[in-house]
Amino acid sequence: QLQLVESGGGLVQSGGSLRLSCSASGRTFSSYHMGWFRQAPGQEREFVAAIGWSGGYTVYADSVKGRFTISRDNAKNTVYLQMNSLKPEDTAVYYCAAVDRGHTVAVVTTERRYDYWGQGTQVTVST
Repeated sequence: QLQLVESGGGLVQSGGSLRLSCSASGRTFSSYHMGWFRQAPGQEREFVAAIGWSGGYTVYADSVKGRFTISRDNAKNTVYLQMNSLKPEDTAVYYCAAVDRGHTVAVVTTERRYDYWGQGTQVTVST
């Protein structure tokens, strides 16, 4: 089993920044593509960003493109989500997830393809 633990969430004013971290343990981190998803109250969970196992491929939802940056450090078994220019509509619980790198990166935007999930971290952006 791969265990994922998110951290770094909190309350921030509109226009501010946060960096989320997701620490992995239990299996070889570089064996997985990693993704970030979020779920706002009353809404379905949605894709935010993903990164290939080596870090050479990244993809973003249109709603965060240009504001969020996903990165990973395989030596530290950690994936990051740098969030800048935050908006109230970014308020959600943010989850990291992992999918085996045996899958093509084409699957990384699809929630149901992920094998492991963290417990989530709350991000609240105030006006």
